[in-house]
Amino acid sequence: MDWGFLLILSTPLILAALGEVVGQKSGVLNIGLEGMMLMGAFAGYWVAIKGNSPYLALAVGIGFGGVLALISAYFTVKLRSDQVVVGTAVNFLALGLTGLGYRRAFGEPSQLPAMPELASIGPIDAVTATTVLLIPLLWLAINRTKWGLALRACGEYPKAVEASGFSVNKIRMTALLIGGLLAGLAGAYLSVGVARSFAEGMTAGRGFLAIALVTFGRWHPAWTAVAALVLGYTQSLQYSLQGRPIFGVQVPSQLWLALPYVVALAVLVLVGSGSASPGALGRPYEKEG
Repeated sequence: MDWGFLLILSTPLILAALGEVVGQKSGVLNIGLEGMMLMGAFAGYWVAIKGNSPYLALAVGIGFGGVLALISAYFTVKLRSDQVVVGTAVNFLALGLTGLGYRRAFGEPSQLPAMPELASIGPIDAVTATTVLLIPLLWLAINRTKWGLALRACGEYPKAVEASGFSVNKIRMTALLIGGLLAGLAGAYLSVGVARSFAEGMTAGRGFLAIALVTFGRWHPAWTAVAALVLGYTQSLQYSLQGRPIFGVQVPSQLWLALPYVVALAVLVLVGSGSASPGALGRPYEKEG
């Protein structure tokens, strides 16, 4: 097994899932994670092609993910709209905007330029190393800081947070913003660092997989990252086993493409029912008085 390749392939999932851990710890379910990743992927690729700058590509991808997160936070936290509905709208918005931008910037898919000049870039490699460091840092922030204590309390008993002098809305909006920034980085890394190309809907459900990973990892950054590596391994199988017969039977390539999602569903069935999610997850908070 090529562990370096596995880590590179898993990095977008790890980044998005870590951001979702923060959001869910605060009590917000970010269904729009897929759209934030997709916007980051398109924005990062567009800047990499037009500006030939990997630093700027990653920064713009992060920024676009953050913008969508702020839009989502306004509706779900400020206006207390249904989190699933808002997240679904964000996903459709991102799908439409990236599809339109794709055609305006590059024309038809056959005209899409490749990125040979960005085949090996330091900033992309640095993202992988930063992701590994982010796992323990995030654990420390959540479990060993005053902000982390308030974050966890927002997801369990938000009234106690307000009574302690913190703002539930500010903490939840900050948590959503962190999730959006990491999702934007994950998307930009996917298009610029992994695929070095862009296709409409190229995130292909990775945002939803990241949400499932949080449940697999029991809202713990390290276990969530391990779960992402497991799904990353199933994704890598399509490269090593695609086209090879299994027990003398030629397996369709579509089966290997679907394998990560099948594994995700299987694990959800096996462990999802026994997972204790934050008590206030998905519930809008209205300040009393």
